[in-house]
Amino acid sequence: MQHRQISVQITGLNCAGCVGRAEKALAAIPGVSEASVNLATAKGQVQAAPDLEPAVLVSALERAGYPAALSRVSLDIEGLSCASCVGRAEAALRAVPGVVTAEVNLATERADVSYLTGATRAADLCAASTKAGYPASLRGSEADATEQAQQRRTQEISALVRQVSIAVVLTLPVFVIEMGSHMLPAMHHWVLANIGLSNSYMLQFILATLVLVGPGRQFYGIGVPALLRGAPDMNALVALGTAAAYGFSVISTFFPHLLPPGSANVYFEAACVIVVLILTGRLLEARAKGRTGAAIRKLVSLQPKTAELVRGDTVIETPVDEIAPGDLIRLRPGARVAVDGEVTSGTSFVDESMLSGEPLPVEKGKAARLSAGTVNGSGVLEFRATHVGRDTALAQIIQMVEQAQGAKLPVQGLVDRITMWFVPAVLLTACLTILVWLLLGPAPALPLALVAGVSVLIIACPCAMGLATPTSIMVGIGRAAQLGVLFRKGDALQRLQSVQVVALDKTGTLTEGHPALTNLQPAEGFDRDAVLRLVGAAEAQSEHPIAKALVAAAGKDLPKAEQVEALPGFGLRAHVEGREVLIGAARLMQREAIDCAALATLAQSWGAAGETPFYVAIDGQLAAALAVADPIKQGTAAAIKALQAQGLKVAMITGDAEATAQAIAARLGIDALRAECLPEDKVTVLKDLQDSYGALAFVGDGLNDAPALAAADVGVAIGTGTDVAIEAADVVLVSGDLRGVQDALMVSRATMRNIRQNLGWAFGYNLVLVPVAAGVLYPFGGPLLSPVLAAGAMALSSVFVLSNALRLHRLKSSLDEGTEVSKPGTASFHPAT
Repeated sequence: MQHRQISVQITGLNCAGCVGRAEKALAAIPGVSEASVNLATAKGQVQAAPDLEPAVLVSALERAGYPAALSRVSLDIEGLSCASCVGRAEAALRAVPGVVTAEVNLATERADVSYLTGATRAADLCAASTKAGYPASLRGSEADATEQAQQRRTQEISALVRQVSIAVVLTLPVFVIEMGSHMLPAMHHWVLANIGLSNSYMLQFILATLVLVGPGRQFYGIGVPALLRGAPDMNALVALGTAAAYGFSVISTFFPHLLPPGSANVYFEAACVIVVLILTGRLLEARAKGRTGAAIRKLVSLQPKTAELVRGDTVIETPVDEIAPGDLIRLRPGARVAVDGEVTSGTSFVDESMLSGEPLPVEKGKAARLSAGTVNGSGVLEFRATHVGRDTALAQIIQMVEQAQGAKLPVQGLVDRITMWFVPAVLLTACLTILVWLLLGPAPALPLALVAGVSVLIIACPCAMGLATPTSIMVGIGRAAQLGVLFRKGDALQRLQSVQVVALDKTGTLTEGHPALTNLQPAEGFDRDAVLRLVGAAEAQSEHPIAKALVAAAGKDLPKAEQVEALPGFGLRAHVEGREVLIGAARLMQREAIDCAALATLAQSWGAAGETPFYVAIDGQLAAALAVADPIKQGTAAAIKALQAQGLKVAMITGDAEATAQAIAARLGIDALRAECLPEDKVTVLKDLQDSYGALAFVGDGLNDAPALAAADVGVAIGTGTDVAIEAADVVLVSGDLRGVQDALMVSRATMRNIRQNLGWAFGYNLVLVPVAAGVLYPFGGPLLSPVLAAGAMALSSVFVLSNALRLHRLKSSLDEGTEVSKPGTASFHPAT
């Protein structure tokens, strides 16, 4: 048996034991006759059967704990016109040795390929696609690729406008002469009297030839080679249909004696109008396709080309590409942020709506984070660059969105399998149609058979089937990005629609993630602001998180505290402006013989609500009761109610104490609660919830949430959380607002509904109209569909699918209702690199 050698770069090899286990894993694969692994080069050499898929090697090494090194590349693909083209381009790329996966997207005209590192090169992939009839080139940077794609789209539209204009001018006389003569007897007599039948046929022949040789030449240039390769596509169908109508008309014009009596009719107008209508459909399709990528182009356009670099006392206008981390940049009012950075001086409000979906500007002060592409308000800021180029949040968001847009959902697998056989099936149907009409049709059977066969070839539309899913994904994920919802993995779009329960982490997800002063009630005879000022001064020298919350609440310009004494387990004592300040729990007041009865009931009620109560005594007298808690985020309650209104169960999973968790769950109306959970416990709890309710989405933000995010059916990370959580998630909410979950669900359901509508139209259109074009209604008194009408229906079918997908641009965010202005830096986002 013939074998081929496959070279695999292997990661995780540390010793001879690793080598042995990796070799064993490879050798156990059916079809592998020999496997050897070299520790020094970290490479495996495999002798395998010719039909062994590289993906099998990758899976085996992954299970063994020694993942294969994979390289990924994106290619721009030209010449894609229908779903059949997509299937053949993918097959050509997958046939390249070492290719693990290859996904071609008709809407974006892009291929994403992963291959075994070192097994092939990007140039080989481009060559394989080009040889298959679909020229490919390596995709550049996101900005360059987007600009180039836009230029290609503009050139394509300009060329189609020119071709349609020429075709219309040449087709109009043919259509008027031939169809006018059929519809108006007076027109027929005028043509016979002034032009003559023979001259009329000759004029139509000349004009039709110019149409097919000129604007219609592209169908033959692409379709005929595809037909000869045994891989017919939509162009082949159009080429065969127009060639049949034109060829029959040429015989009727110059050699009518070769045809049965009464069948020498001309169909020059059909061939011409088919070209005009299909080119017009492609023009409308190209314009609609351009709108599907609007979200990416808008994101790319957010980053300015230059920035004002501060060098000493000089400000220099500098190209963004020349800015390095650590550079100091001045941001003028109304200017866009050029790179990610941290504010060093100044205060302002920054509009982050295009990145986070937050409708209101975010206040920025010293140490706040800025993201490239956001817009400064009326203040002047200076900031230190922290991430530039491909490392900025904006660049990574663009990359994330493009990868998700290019993904194939599980539903697309069935569509691809059908469309690979669709065009050959249409060709067979057209041949059978002609044969049946010749054998069973009424006289004259030949022209009727020709009309039916050409109509079948022309009306079949693999374009609509190929565009049905990717265009909806592209628009839906792009719109989600504009709403501040990033789908890191495209298939999450399909999985999210079936979620029955949403499980939420507490700290940082439901709450702000840090303590804050929530209540302060002064005792009789004390002023609230005066007490808070003394408390803030006393706590200013403490590093405890609660102390920081009290200082933040007290504000600036606090007096200096003296004789500050920490009382472990009780609280703190200090002297401020000559007054003794005592802050602590009830046991401290009891120890110091201070009566707290006047405020005890109130403090206990705060404790029952999940807050932590304290007392303040000044000069030996009870001055106030106060409570500190991790405050619930703005919009959280509304988000939970909205999820429940959609029929979803909402659960909270937290490591906090049962009493605190119960209080928050009761306040928010949460359906299920699991408290005091360790990180590893969360995965077990998720499985229990899945068994009880069904498919589950988990929302979290912390390092300890990563296992749960990975284990959930759909993991949703809060963008203000840790990079590890973001990396483990399927969906990222750029802002910290939990209402983004509602937006993610809305986009998922709307997009999947849109896909079902598109697929229903695409398949229903072909199932209904192909038989009609074949003439099944004719024996029952129904119409025999004209090739002209078939061309019009075919051209409009793709336009319908694209137009329906574009409706997803209208989706509205739940954040549009408005929120309070965020605190400095709270809406910043930086994806994991």
